[in-house]
Amino acid sequence: MSEDRALSVTEAMSLAKRALEGMSLRVLGEVSEATDKPGYKAVYFTVCDGPSVMSCLIWRDAYEASGVPLRVGMQVEVTGTLTVYAPKGRMQFQVRRLAAAGEGVLRMQVAALSRKLESEGLMRAERKRDLPPFPARIGLVTSPRGKAVHDVLRTLRRRYPVAEVLLAGVAVEGADASENIVGAIEALGSAQGVDVVIVARGGGSYEDLMPFNDERVARAIAGCPVPVVTGIGHEPDTTIADMVADLRASTPTAAAESVVPATEEVTARLASLGRLLGRALLHARQGTAHRLAMLASSRALTDPRSLLAQPSQRLDLAADSLARALPARLGLDHARLGAAATALASLAPRLVVRDHGRLDLASAGLRRSGPLLLERSRGAVSALAARLEDLSPLGILGRGYAVCYAEDGRSVVRSAQEIHPGEHVRIRMHDGSAACTVESVDDMEHEQS
Repeated sequence: MSEDRALSVTEAMSLAKRALEGMSLRVLGEVSEATDKPGYKAVYFTVCDGPSVMSCLIWRDAYEASGVPLRVGMQVEVTGTLTVYAPKGRMQFQVRRLAAAGEGVLRMQVAALSRKLESEGLMRAERKRDLPPFPARIGLVTSPRGKAVHDVLRTLRRRYPVAEVLLAGVAVEGADASENIVGAIEALGSAQGVDVVIVARGGGSYEDLMPFNDERVARAIAGCPVPVVTGIGHEPDTTIADMVADLRASTPTAAAESVVPATEEVTARLASLGRLLGRALLHARQGTAHRLAMLASSRALTDPRSLLAQPSQRLDLAADSLARALPARLGLDHARLGAAATALASLAPRLVVRDHGRLDLASAGLRRSGPLLLERSRGAVSALAARLEDLSPLGILGRGYAVCYAEDGRSVVRSAQEIHPGEHVRIRMHDGSAACTVESVDDMEHEQS
């Protein structure tokens, strides 16, 4: 190409495009604008660093493969080449790789951990435990030299001075902070008599709060045997530790306030309960006094003889009726007895004379027929006695047989199907009986076979 010939616009743009696309660059900047519309083949965004702005595009497949959702204000690191869009005469940066940078990387890591712990159920509301209303011992995990420890202790002393505080002073930032916080939570959770644990630290940058976004700290809080309250950073700051804690407070001071009641509240509550108890006791006493007064004024206690008045009156009436009835009845019976004696005395001689002859005749006939009747009766009695002996159950028993009764001793067992193993029966012999327990039952067919 001759240096004296002027280039066309297309040639100039093509030359610039080839020159720029030969350089691969890695650029760090803040996203100031982003356009991600459904149906677009690429995502368009702008990065800046204050004085300069660079337009960028990334093809959708590369954008989705990066796993970085673009948001205005986030720091990103882009790798690609500068290129020129000839139809518009614009230069733009074509991104091949996209990654979050600085705090953006940390936030992505925290978001991924949050999704993991949430899927395990560590952030579910039903897992959160209620705080004890009046804790006797409170565990505190924080830096021993920070402002947070003084805020918490001052609040606890002001609101609820009767509580004992066990302080586990640890570093809350730095390389070993997470491990120290885990050890402190486990130590206080297993300490004798600790009712609740506070995990606190003052404000700081997002990077300063990263120990409380550590998975080990989150699992230590979730596994603590007593409720855990967090007061980390300021109001907008929310860490993984806050999400898994039983209660998240906005600041260390708020955490202390949420753990204990105010002395004034306790005093007012006790006074209210005292008034309620006093009224209840007064009503109970008044009710008991009223019932005692009613009992004391009852007729049974004021005039005990009134209970016997009616029975005594009925007894007197019955005695009077008996006193009147007995003499009259005795007199009537005496008169009847005298009349009967007189009639018997007048009839006795005639009955004796008349019946004397009959008695002689009957006596002679009895002397004649008596022996015959007696002999015939003796034979009949002997035959009946022999028949009775044959039919007598006692006679049968005397020949070696026995009778089986049910457990009640009255019902005769007539069939093997009426009894079962384990039941109690009574066996009657001719000279006594015996109580037995059935061990087995065999029918006749089984015995014959």
